[in-house]
Amino acid sequence: MSKFINLDHWKSDLSSGIVVFLVAVPLCLGIALASGANLYTGLIAGIIGGIIVGSISNSALAVSGPAAGLAVIVMDSIQKLGGFQLFLVAVVIAGIIQLILGFVRAGFIADFFPSSVIKGMLAAIGVILILKQIPHALGDDLDYFGDLGFLQLDNNNTFTELWNALRKINISALLISSISLLVLIVWPKTPMNNIKLLPAPLIVVVLGILLNFVLGKINPSLGLAEEHLVQIPLFSTFDQFISNFTTPEWSGALSYKVFLVAFTLAIVASLETLLSIEAIDKLDPMKRSTNTNLELKAQGIGNIVSGLIGGLPITAVIVRGSANVAAGAKTKKSTIIHGVLLVLCLLTIPGLLNKIPYASLAAILLMIGYKLTDATLIREMIKKGYIHAIPFFVTIIAINLSDLLIGICIGLVVAVIFILIRNYKNPFALNKEEENGKRKYTLKLASEVSFLNKSVVSSTLKKVKPDSELIIDASNSLYIDDDVLEIIEDYKIQAEHKKIDLELIGFKESYAN
Repeated sequence: MSKFINLDHWKSDLSSGIVVFLVAVPLCLGIALASGANLYTGLIAGIIGGIIVGSISNSALAVSGPAAGLAVIVMDSIQKLGGFQLFLVAVVIAGIIQLILGFVRAGFIADFFPSSVIKGMLAAIGVILILKQIPHALGDDLDYFGDLGFLQLDNNNTFTELWNALRKINISALLISSISLLVLIVWPKTPMNNIKLLPAPLIVVVLGILLNFVLGKINPSLGLAEEHLVQIPLFSTFDQFISNFTTPEWSGALSYKVFLVAFTLAIVASLETLLSIEAIDKLDPMKRSTNTNLELKAQGIGNIVSGLIGGLPITAVIVRGSANVAAGAKTKKSTIIHGVLLVLCLLTIPGLLNKIPYASLAAILLMIGYKLTDATLIREMIKKGYIHAIPFFVTIIAINLSDLLIGICIGLVVAVIFILIRNYKNPFALNKEEENGKRKYTLKLASEVSFLNKSVVSSTLKKVKPDSELIIDASNSLYIDDDVLEIIEDYKIQAEHKKIDLELIGFKESYAN
């Protein structure tokens, strides 16, 4: 709690929390719609993901909530189990399974995803955001906001949806999205950008509401219809709000079908969480490392609570996490703030939220997508050689033509094939001694250090005590995988904070070949 009260970075975190909140509202609603559930189930999951998971997790920048990748599983599971209340039992059990996975330290799985695949996932999400938000920017909102899959519920796919949108452009939506993009590009270059409590995305949303109002006054036909605006179900009393919370139907808790759904949810949600956490840690300017075992526990508790009060299953979500990073968040206060804002706005101004055009939100996500597909990253991966470039591009293509988990699995298989071509040897020899009362460690790397050694190198570095000396000797190393090099590079920053005297010997400028 003291960390939350600490006012360091509070302006950045508050403005970032506002941005994530604006993005999260339509995503929560869209995913609930695609899941075949009450719209409030998505909002409940978003609130729990922000406040409860955000409070327990030690991830500085990740944001949790309902995930598009689970929508099809959720819809299919509700139908198989014969009702949403029985499905909630499966969500609670899935949370318990995740909690157990956290206690048995299953978070180590995250260390076995190569950097080339994780960076390919980030670039792929950027491409998907651009392709998926163009229709919303043009005024075609038939596909639910937040869909990331190649195949859509309306029998279209990403490319046919683009073609359909280009054939029926809504001039008002195009005007709003174009002006919104212009503001997002220009605002950071003005002195107004120094006012942290006025982030560009908030200005864009307010401007979108005003533009749509003015267009409607000029000519009612120019105003955007309801289907082009955020649509939160309204309630007139607090009792109506409470009535949207649902409890599980415990009578069917021992059903084999319930346990099968629970196991599926736990595994898929845990994998998506670990992938998202790994990716967000890569984006973190401070290169902080998330405790993945604690993250699994946080997700487990979040899903238990969500299941108990009628919410959708929760994962760490890469789109919201990317928005958080792009908005300049510094600590997990921004995640918690976004959850608090969801509650406050649902209780006080749901009608105002329903005036936000999807075109404005599409512009925000288009800008995030552009930042994730930075050309510098692509050049960097090509420069590192085929062993990293091919899995990187395969991951991008596979995710865009399938979904996140399938695409990651394809990229991982390709990366493993290339890595295993090289001989796998013991990664290092560690010597420990004391000189003048001070610990001195020497980590002598082997001739070949692959990404498969990533976990053991990372765990060994964590064992080095503060106020000691550490020499990492790569004099005999012919090849060191980029993943291991990144761990060592990130460790430089950690070593400074731990007052560890770090010395690197024998490292080459490139190990690409």
